[in-house]
Amino acid sequence: MATFEILCGVAALLVALYYYSTSTYDFWKKRGVPGPRPLPVLGNTKDIMGVKTSLAAFLQKIYEEYKNEPMIGLFMGRRPILVLNDPDIIKDVLIKDFPKFADRGFNVFEKTEPLSIHLFNIESERWRPLRSKLSPIFTSGKLKNMFPLIVECSDHLKIYLDKLVAKGETVECRELTAKFTTDVIGTCAFGIDMNAMAEEDSEFRQMGRKIFEVSPETIFRLKMRQYLPRIYDLLGYIIPEKNFSPFFTKIVMDTINYRKQNDIFRPDFINMLIELQKHPDKLENIKLTDSLLTAQAFVFFAAGFETSSSAMSNALYELALNHEVQDKLREEIAEYFAKNNGQLKYEDIKHLKYLDKVFKETLRKYPAGPILMRKTTSEYTFNETKVSIPKQLVLWIPIFPIHRDPNIYPNPDVFDPERFNEDAIAARHPMHYLPFGDGPRNCIGARFAVCQTKVGLITILRNHKVHVCDKTMIPYEFDPGAFLLAPKGGIYVKMTKVEN
Repeated sequence: MATFEILCGVAALLVALYYYSTSTYDFWKKRGVPGPRPLPVLGNTKDIMGVKTSLAAFLQKIYEEYKNEPMIGLFMGRRPILVLNDPDIIKDVLIKDFPKFADRGFNVFEKTEPLSIHLFNIESERWRPLRSKLSPIFTSGKLKNMFPLIVECSDHLKIYLDKLVAKGETVECRELTAKFTTDVIGTCAFGIDMNAMAEEDSEFRQMGRKIFEVSPETIFRLKMRQYLPRIYDLLGYIIPEKNFSPFFTKIVMDTINYRKQNDIFRPDFINMLIELQKHPDKLENIKLTDSLLTAQAFVFFAAGFETSSSAMSNALYELALNHEVQDKLREEIAEYFAKNNGQLKYEDIKHLKYLDKVFKETLRKYPAGPILMRKTTSEYTFNETKVSIPKQLVLWIPIFPIHRDPNIYPNPDVFDPERFNEDAIAARHPMHYLPFGDGPRNCIGARFAVCQTKVGLITILRNHKVHVCDKTMIPYEFDPGAFLLAPKGGIYVKMTKVEN
C-alpha cells in the first residue's frame, strides 16, 4: 500500500510539473505569432541547453524555416521569447521606440557574480546615468590621444610575431590577437603594462582566457543564468564567482588609490572612474560601490580584448583562404605607408577604404554575438502586426542569420568585401547590418574596437602573409559551449615574412 501511495505521489508530481512547464505554451498561439512547437520543460532550446548546437546554428535553422514571417515565437524553458525578423520592426525596437525596450534582458546577479553589474547588463535606470558619464572616454578626441599607445603596442606585436614566424610553426590567431588587444586595453584604459606579448604567463592574459574559456564550470554557470536565474541568484552564498571578482577589484581599487595618493592624471578609463567617485551625486540614486566601479572596468577589459581579437583572427582566417583579397589589402597598406613616410596616423586610418570593407565583411560573417537582446519596459503593441506583448518580455534580434541571408547578401558564405561599397550599402536596409547594434544602447566602445582591430591587421599584413595549413579549420565550426561566437578548436594558420 505504501509503495502504491509513493507511486501515486510521484505521478501526481510529474503531472503537476508537466502542466506547470507547459502552462505558458499557448502564449504565442493566442497572439497569432508562428513558431515551432515547444517540448515540455525544455521549450524550443533543447539542443542549446544540452550544448549540442551553437546559438548561431539554432537561429539559422529557425530563421530559414520562418523566413517570411516578421516575428517568431519561441520558448526558453517555459519563458516566451520573441524573435524579430522584419527590419522595420527591428528599427522600431532599437531606435524609434527605444524607451520601451531600454533593457537588454540580461540578468544581474550581484551576490553570485559581483562584476555582473556592468554597463552591458544593468537595467535602464542605472544604465542611463552611467552611460552618459562613461561615454566621453570613447570620443574621437580621446581616441586620438590614445592612438600613439595603440601604435606602440602594435610595434610590440610586430616583434612578437617576427619571433613566432622565425620558428616556422603554425600560429593560433586567437591567442596572437588576444595578446595584442589585452596589451592595448591595459595601456589605454588602465595605464597598466599587462605584458601579454612579453610574458607567456601574464596574469591578465590568463584571466582573459578564463573569462571566455569553454569549461564545465562556465557552461554550468551560463545555463543556470539562462534557464534557472532565480535559483542561480539564491546560490550566491554557496557558489560565488571567485576567479575574476577578487582579482579585478584589487587591481582597479589599488590603481585608483595609487593615482589619488600620488596625484597622477591619465586621460583613460580609470580616471573616468575616479571622477565618478569624486561626484557620486551626478549618478542620481546609484550606490557607487567598489564592485560597481570595478564592474565597469571589467567589462571594458573583457569585451575590449575579446571582440576585437575575434574580429582580427576571423579576418586573418578569411584572408588566408582568399589570397586575392589579402594581396589587394596589402597593396593598399603598402601604398599608404609609402605616401606617409612609414608613419601610421589616426586621422588617416579612415582613408584605407579596402581595409574598412574587409573589416565590415568580417563582422558580417562573424558578428561578436549571434543576437541582440532587448526586454520590454512596458506593454507594447507592434504597429505592423498589431501583436501585443507584456512588460518584461525578452526579444531576440537574430544578427547572425540576417547577416547570412542570401536575399540580403547573395552567396553569403563567400567572403566579398565589395558588399560594402557605397552603392551596396545604400541599397540595403540599415537594420540588415548590426555588428555593433544600433540606437542609444549600441556598443559604447565601437569606435575604439574598430581602431585597435584595424591597427592590428595593418601591422600583421604589412609584414606577413597568411596561409592555410594542415591545422586550419575548414569548414569553420562554431563552439556550441561559447557565450560569444567562437571557433571550435581555434584558428590556425601559417605565416611567412613579406620580402621587401
